[in-house]
Order: sequence, then C-alpha cells, then structure tokens
Amino acid sequence: MQSQPATKPTGLWATFVRWVDTDHIPEGADTLRAAQDKVDWPRCIPFAILHLGCLAVIWVGWSPAAVWTAVALYFIRMLAITGVYHRYFSHKTYSTSRFFQFIMALWGAAAVQRGALWWAYNHRHHHQHSDEPDDKHSPVQHGFWWAHIGWITSKRNFPTDYTKVPDLAKYPELVFLNRFDVLVPAIFGAACYGFGAWLAYTGVETSGWQMLVWGFFISTTVLFHGTACINSMAHVWGKRRFNTEDDSRNSWILTLITLGEGWHNNHHRYQATTRQGFYWWEFDPTYYFLRALSWTGLIWGLKSVPESIYAEAQALRAKEGF
Repeated sequence: MQSQPATKPTGLWATFVRWVDTDHIPEGADTLRAAQDKVDWPRCIPFAILHLGCLAVIWVGWSPAAVWTAVALYFIRMLAITGVYHRYFSHKTYSTSRFFQFIMALWGAAAVQRGALWWAYNHRHHHQHSDEPDDKHSPVQHGFWWAHIGWITSKRNFPTDYTKVPDLAKYPELVFLNRFDVLVPAIFGAACYGFGAWLAYTGVETSGWQMLVWGFFISTTVLFHGTACINSMAHVWGKRRFNTEDDSRNSWILTLITLGEGWHNNHHRYQATTRQGFYWWEFDPTYYFLRALSWTGLIWGLKSVPESIYAEAQALRAKEGF
C-alpha cells in the first residue's frame, strides 16, 4: 500500500504548533522573513492571554505575600534581561563557563521574552540598522506602538536567524531552549502556583491561584512593558551625550524602570562595555550586580569603557560650553 504524505498543520493549529516548536516553519524561515510587515493576529493571542490574566486579580484578590513576590520577580527577571540577554548574549561584554551560560539562559527564559538566541539576534540586528528603515523596532521609522509591541506580532520577526548568532548557535542546549521557548515559562508559571499553594499550606495569607496571577501574569506583563519602553522611548525622549548616527538618548527615568538600561545613548556609542552608566553618578544597578557576581568567579572579564570614549565625551562638553 502506498503511504500517504504527512499532512502539515494549517490555520490556528499550525500557529499553536509553532508556539511550541518555534523552529517548525514548513514554509521556510526565509519565506516568513520576506512576508509583509504587519500584525499577525494569531500571534497576538499569547499577549492577550498574558494581559487578560492580570484581570483575574478581581477574583483572586491580593495579599502582601503575592504583591511582594510580584515585585521581587520583576526585578530578578529584569536583571536577567538586562544583565544576561542584553549584556551577555547580545553583546558578550563579559565571559562565563558553558554551564553557567546555560543557567543564565534558563534564568532569562523565565522572563517570558522568548529564547536567548532570538533575543540576541534581533538586538544585534537593531544595532546594525539602528533607526534605519530596516530597524525592526525603531520608533523613528515605525512609530511608538509598532516599536513597543507591534513588531513582535509580525510573522517576519518570528524566526531566529541562527546564522547571525553563530557564537551562540554552536551550543545545542541553547538552541533547544530557544526552539522550545514556551517550556521554561510554563514551568515558571506552574512554580508560581505551587509556591502560593505551599505558602497557603504553611499559614501565609495567599493561594496558588493568587500567586499565579501576581507572580506570573502581573509581574510578567509589567516586565514586558518595562523592557519594551527602551525600544519605544529610548530613541525619542532624553538627552544625547554622543553624536551617534541614530537617535538614541539617555533617560534617568528609563534607567530606574530597567535597572540601568536608560543610558541608551551611551550604549549606542560604545556597546562593548559591561556598564551603560559611564560615570559614577549614572545609576546602573545591572552593572553593580554583574560586578558583584564577578567576585564569585561565576563570570569574569567585565569590559570597561575605553579612555578614548571619555575623552570624546569631554571634548563634546567643551565644545558645547559645559
């Protein structure tokens, strides 16, 4: 008997399969990258679920334990985005072992902003085309909302181009986490529920459902928008120390939200340094954390700002009369 060709998933089922296995692209990644840059509505479903999940607070209520857990998880996972996904995987501003690299990738994946390789690929692309037409999330080119959230919902921005991150793609464990990027968030969500249920069992005023809503849905939603503010605002609002070819700016307000990422003009002038606050008065909690972590020996080789960059900044201040 002649075997029948395997049927390919279609419609919403195909979308669901792709959510689970992000490298399952029957039409080919190049085909998606060549697609029209517009909102793919099925891609909005995870974002809708994430935001609608926050509304469940109406039924589960709040407790000090749940609220403080949400706050703690915001800062812990923001450090994973700023110190790991950004300053390590995207820019390699310090070194670590292969084992701890994997631990950091797990930590970053719990932030629910997809896999480390996808994140690094898109961020490196941003630096190569910053505020040019090919910049995927430039507010200058595409407007606030597209830079903030719209670009993520486009089919063309879904695949990871592994050829653009060969230094990371050579590690199978990183590729696995990137390919099945829903796995860690699912485990994290279950852990939030379990943590709340355990606290309730010990007599703390909370519950599994309440901790799921606060620790996962609310904390993750606020974390996403905090991170996205750099894409949508850091090229529009703030001051410019360096005359970069893009519109990157420094903003102390964004710095507070993102634990040091608001010194964006500094970063675009010299992206190879571990610190983004170039001066002692430029608050950079992510750098302080990474420096402290280096004392343990888990990471090393933190890269400093060259004297030539400081000289350039001083010359620009003198030229402007400051």
